[in-house]
Amino acid sequence: MKYILIIIFSFFTFDVIASSDLESAAIARTSESITYDGSYFQIPYPNGDVPSNIGVCTDVIIRSYRKLGIDLQKRLHEDIKANYSSYPSKRIWGLSKPDTNIDHRRVPNLRVFFSRHGSKLPITSLGADYKVGELVTWMLPGNLPHIGIVTSKKSKDGKRPLIVHNIGRGPMLEDMLFDFKITGHYKYVDKT
Repeated sequence: MKYILIIIFSFFTFDVIASSDLESAAIARTSESITYDGSYFQIPYPNGDVPSNIGVCTDVIIRSYRKLGIDLQKRLHEDIKANYSSYPSKRIWGLSKPDTNIDHRRVPNLRVFFSRHGSKLPITSLGADYKVGELVTWMLPGNLPHIGIVTSKKSKDGKRPLIVHNIGRGPMLEDMLFDFKITGHYKYVDKT
């Protein structure tokens, strides 16, 4: 019984540390001067990145996880290569094979990856249901997918967590959880 409790405690301790570390990495992104640019770039693999002065919403996620030593470019590429038909790359972008330069920078691909390798959480209208370190995706006007990271910081009325995201003005910490239609809610803690 003692060993079971230690294992359970270790699991929950790791999860809490990863959530707060992800939050810290995401909030640190908000001090960076980033020009919004979703252009296609050829980048190294693994651990590739677009130029550090540009980025989009997915780059906030990728760079925040990278601060924790987690390379989403590599993780997603390995999964999309082994499970290509599970991803929307052919349906949405007409691709016939994985592309390490861009696959991880696309919200629909991240949604599939987090569903497959993380926890898919309920979408609700209660701010309290969204916890630090979780990921939320939205559909913006014009059918533009978007993603952000939930923080422990609260809205002025205390009812909603603030989100770190980049909607075109660089990475920001904002009260915007319910501003757009939520399309996904995930928890991803890399256990490798």
